[in-house]
Amino acid sequence: MKFITGNLRHVGSLVALAIGDALGAPFEGSPQPEAWVAEMRSGGRHFRKKGEVTDDTLQAIAVAESLAICGGFNPEDLVMRLVAGYKLRPAWFGPTSSAFFDLVESGTLPHLAARLVHKRRGSSRSNGSVMRGFPLGIFFPALRVYDVSLTCSRLTHYDPVGGHCSAFLNVMVSDLCRGISRATAFRHARSLCIHPEVRTVLGNYQHYTIVPGLDAVECSHAALSCFMESRSLEHAMLWAINLGGDTDTVGACTGALAGAYWGIDSVPERWSREVEGHDRLVQLAGQIWEARSDRCGNRR
Repeated sequence: MKFITGNLRHVGSLVALAIGDALGAPFEGSPQPEAWVAEMRSGGRHFRKKGEVTDDTLQAIAVAESLAICGGFNPEDLVMRLVAGYKLRPAWFGPTSSAFFDLVESGTLPHLAARLVHKRRGSSRSNGSVMRGFPLGIFFPALRVYDVSLTCSRLTHYDPVGGHCSAFLNVMVSDLCRGISRATAFRHARSLCIHPEVRTVLGNYQHYTIVPGLDAVECSHAALSCFMESRSLEHAMLWAINLGGDTDTVGACTGALAGAYWGIDSVPERWSREVEGHDRLVQLAGQIWEARSDRCGNRR
């Protein structure tokens, strides 16, 4: 099978994810800015450095590294890498993920930890499992990535909503990286989605008000809307971070979609120069693309 890779879309997806994360990081949890933000900045409530990424990128890197090293989805290896990333910068992680990793570090089995966190917090439908899953879309073809995305989300988030949001967006990234048009990728994701709420909101994104929140559906809807309604990668990503709210995660999710569609050459050089870990991200994207499960001759 021949794939139309075009403008290194797989590289664009992972790099733009990190850029969206870094662009939005200083404004995380803030109201919509009064003046349009168009460049990397420092500051914010977590005192971010200019170009510094957050847990969104750290977790996506963990997924990418696990896929590249294991040659496929390995839950045990992935949890180990996610915990290692958490130990590096624990203050950057959201409450659901943090509670999960703390339990796992204390010796609780992952599947029990996810259920305990859900029960104790009364919910686990936050966007933490959505932001990290995009390397799955690079690695797996669309028809396989849906189920893998659900499994990956369940590792940390017991509520199925996050998994179905992740699956919807990952199907799109998978198709986009393989040269499928934006409209076709969207229709494909909508056709595969089996969760009523996710299918209704994401599948009819034009009819819902954008709310850049921590909720998995709200975050995914905001990112999807910015991507689908923009004419360029730069506009999509700037729209996302200028919404306010959970700017780093909405920015990361928008970047993953936009990079998979417009490719790495569409990423402004000024952002590529400033984002933390750029060269490693390029390397990882290449590794998982070369090892992808639908590559000719690859039977994983």
